[in-house]
Amino acid sequence: MKAEAELRRDVEQELASDPTIEANNIGITVNAGVVTLSGQVGTYHAKVQAEALVKRLHGVRGLANEIEVVPAEVGPTDTVLAENAVNLLKWKVGVPEDAIKVVVSQGRLTLEGKVSRAQQKIAAEETVAHLEGLKGLSNLITVEAPPAVDRAVVKQRILEALHRRAQIDAGRITVTVRDETVVLDGVIGSMAEGDEAESAAWGVPGVRNVENNLVVRA
Repeated sequence: MKAEAELRRDVEQELASDPTIEANNIGITVNAGVVTLSGQVGTYHAKVQAEALVKRLHGVRGLANEIEVVPAEVGPTDTVLAENAVNLLKWKVGVPEDAIKVVVSQGRLTLEGKVSRAQQKIAAEETVAHLEGLKGLSNLITVEAPPAVDRAVVKQRILEALHRRAQIDAGRITVTVRDETVVLDGVIGSMAEGDEAESAAWGVPGVRNVENNLVVRA
């Protein structure tokens, strides 16, 4: 395991490398491989980006993102934010706009509804995450149960997807399929690798739920 001082230095350098993040406003604490980010940034995107950068670092076994989003200027009203989100979803190819409801309260946006594919749920969140004035985002969209699928076929497609992605050491991951739920077990080198493996599983037709039990270990 990396020394806490070394891991903290890695986090500082990683955040400072991205000009879209106000790295000087972010506090960093490290304890037993768990990194806690605090402080304030001007956009929700900066908060999410800071989390993504830290997750890809070796030695990070857990992350608490306590960064607060405080826009530098008065942002749009909740009504305008909701309207902007609805319009973005309307023009996003592959996202069923009529199936998704947008709720905004005090700058925090919630996505609700049902979709047929997990990728549609993910795409909807990515579409609205860059909205100006957004302070927080919750994705409560559910994925409808797909028709009965062959578990062996789903497992094989997930394994193939894992092997296609260069960021993943697929040989260290075990895939189990239980009905429409995929369970990922094994040891990985970074939290980002775990996110990538989970994304690969979500992208396979017939998957409704993913249980990510992957353990980060250098």
